[in-house]
Amino acid sequence: MDDLHLGPASAADLPAVLDFWKTAAKGTSISDDLAGVERLYARDPQALLLARCGGELVGTVIAGFDGWRCHLYRLAVHPAHRRRGIGSALLAAAEARFAELGGRRADAMVLDGNAQAHGAWDAAGYRPDEIWTRWVKPVAGR
Repeated sequence: MDDLHLGPASAADLPAVLDFWKTAAKGTSISDDLAGVERLYARDPQALLLARCGGELVGTVIAGFDGWRCHLYRLAVHPAHRRRGIGSALLAAAEARFAELGGRRADAMVLDGNAQAHGAWDAAGYRPDEIWTRWVKPVAGR
């Protein structure tokens, strides 16, 4: 895509990103609100990567690095723009970011029931981990 532009979100982009996820992403999280994405942005303003075509927001990925591990969240491409390489481009940008930061392995949060996403992640070289399962607990006071 010649008119595809990738780069980190700005603070002004955050409300539009939340609206975008309502259309383009499956599932929700307790941090899918303005306060949640503002905390992400304040902590690591380079983590939320956006894809734009002709100025229109068409894709996102969160490429978080905690200093030890690389984590991918919210890889989402607008339904009208899928199967054009946008997700692959976002993942390549995220992986380049991780390499620059010294990351050695990336993991991705993928909904078990999202078969379409499984195909995309598989095509990108990611596999389900056979020995680890994610355990979660909401933090009190949030």
